[in-house]
Amino acid sequence: MKDIVKVGLIGVGNMGKNHLRVLSILKNVHLEFIYDKDNDILDKFNKQYSVRKSKDLKEDLKTVDAVVISTPTSTHYEYFQLVYPYVKNIFIEKPISHDLKTSEKILNISRENNINLHVGFIERFNGTVISLKKLLKETEKVINVDFMRTNKVSSRITDVDVITDLMIHDIDLALLINGDVKDVFSYGTRENGMIAFACAVLTHKNGQFSKLTASRITEKRIRQINATCEDMFIDCCLLRKEVIVNRQTVDQSYRDVFLSSTQETIEVSNQEALLSEQVAFIESIISPEKENISAKAVDGVNAMKIANLIQENI
Repeated sequence: MKDIVKVGLIGVGNMGKNHLRVLSILKNVHLEFIYDKDNDILDKFNKQYSVRKSKDLKEDLKTVDAVVISTPTSTHYEYFQLVYPYVKNIFIEKPISHDLKTSEKILNISRENNINLHVGFIERFNGTVISLKKLLKETEKVINVDFMRTNKVSSRITDVDVITDLMIHDIDLALLINGDVKDVFSYGTRENGMIAFACAVLTHKNGQFSKLTASRITEKRIRQINATCEDMFIDCCLLRKEVIVNRQTVDQSYRDVFLSSTQETIEVSNQEALLSEQVAFIESIISPEKENISAKAVDGVNAMKIANLIQENI
């Protein structure tokens, strides 16, 4: 068991700077170095967080217990190959890689070399999702779960399409909630040669359905999950961290029967999802025997398999 985990951070761009902020406040973490190809960004965060800039990445990898890879998706496989001979605890931002082939290579290498690899499916740690999962365990039967995720700003990402960028989160959640998939139907539209809007219906082996919508062209930011169950309808807003349960009970009034709906709001934890995710990653190093809800390499590949089917259909 380790008391302090030495961590290196590769990539301090849009998501990397958030990892930097979180890692810098964890008591059992010592941030050994940061690395990025943009030296101006390195200088900025070197001064802001007083963390050392890596000048020789291979040498610096020999000094750490864990590495967080938060670089553009198209470079994940390249950096994973560089890191794994030196470091056995790796956190890689979602998706695991830019395509299925390299994702499977990462999985195989991880298995062969006993790598503790976590994939950054942050929504697993969203308090709204955690509350939803508890409710779904209590319901008589889940029929369908709808996921909607839109973000116009996300068009800045040019190395992956909307499925690998946005929908991948909800593919992971659909697999987490409803299990393996036996059939995929999807449609979508392209913008500048890349899929910018996609809708997919997953038929799961347990007979339940997941409907996923992701868009880079919708003029509103949405993070929504709705679950239709036999005994309730669950309305979740991941942005507001709000879970509302709707039920209809049959009451009798004289000779007439009417439906009276009830609504309850479920309390949701406000802890930052990224903080919870990084705590789980560090705990997997300090106490590997503890139960952990993080996505592992196999989860990352399973999500990419479904993403690949959706892309092929479109």
